Amino acid sequence: MVQFNSISDLHRVLGLPKPLHPLISLIDNTRITVDKDALFDSFTLNLYNISYKNSPSGKIKYGQNYYDFDEGSLMFTAPNQLMAVEKDNEHLGYSLLFHPDFIRNYPLVNNIKNFGFFSYSTNEALHLSEKEKGVILSIFKNVEDELQSPIDDFSQDVVVTQIELLLHYSNRFYKRQFITRKAVNNDLLAKLDILLTDYFNNNAALQEGIPTVQYIAQQLQVSPRYLSDMLRSLLSQNAQQYIQNKVIEKAKEMLSVTRLSVAEIAYQLGFEHPQSFNKLFKRKTNLSPLEFRQSFN
Repeated sequence: MVQFNSISDLHRVLGLPKPLHPLISLIDNTRITVDKDALFDSFTLNLYNISYKNSPSGKIKYGQNYYDFDEGSLMFTAPNQLMAVEKDNEHLGYSLLFHPDFIRNYPLVNNIKNFGFFSYSTNEALHLSEKEKGVILSIFKNVEDELQSPIDDFSQDVVVTQIELLLHYSNRFYKRQFITRKAVNNDLLAKLDILLTDYFNNNAALQEGIPTVQYIAQQLQVSPRYLSDMLRSLLSQNAQQYIQNKVIEKAKEMLSVTRLSVAEIAYQLGFEHPQSFNKLFKRKTNLSPLEFRQSFN
């Protein structure tokens, strides 16, 4: 596995001319001159990467129909994420890469973590409509034009503004994709319900503890951040909140139909300390577990 810490190193390995700016580059993938078969299988970048590919592969198929647009896809990776070289496929497209230092003195350096799609898996790419594709490529063109202009006091401000605009549009387009994938995501939600129900009914919580977002996402074969964003789109709650609500539902059931003590219920639900269970239950219901049991009776 190879790690790239600079734009210049990546350009050199890909057979590209030297970058126009040391901290940011917009690569036209058709200009890569090296044979992909001669490249490494995987690598990491100490860079942010936003890649547009015109290949429609990876679209969601539901039954006999596809639920995604096919005007290309947009993928995002944060620094130090593992990436694989696709040697079997040729893609026309662009890659916008920038070093974290490029946005260091801008609010974006803190805000970029709010764009969850940097943590999505490759199969959770954003699939663009014709209009959305036009918006994204126009921003890429603005960045390219600015990079080809002489660097001055305003160059970095202009490019960072374009990056922010690109991220905000991508956020909007992902929200649209959650809507167009609603049938698929509702099935995923049903699988999530079954998974959590079985987890608590089979006493897995007693052995393994409260299920984590990472565990649930792994069972559903999605990334944790994608799961949270999907649930937020469908139900206005993230994955952690959804799990906690399921814990409270199960706790209410046990408090109302069993004679188990509050401490025994807490342990069966995966809590190490009954006090933690009491605190969560009170926060979610405005009642303590004992008060709920008494009010129910």
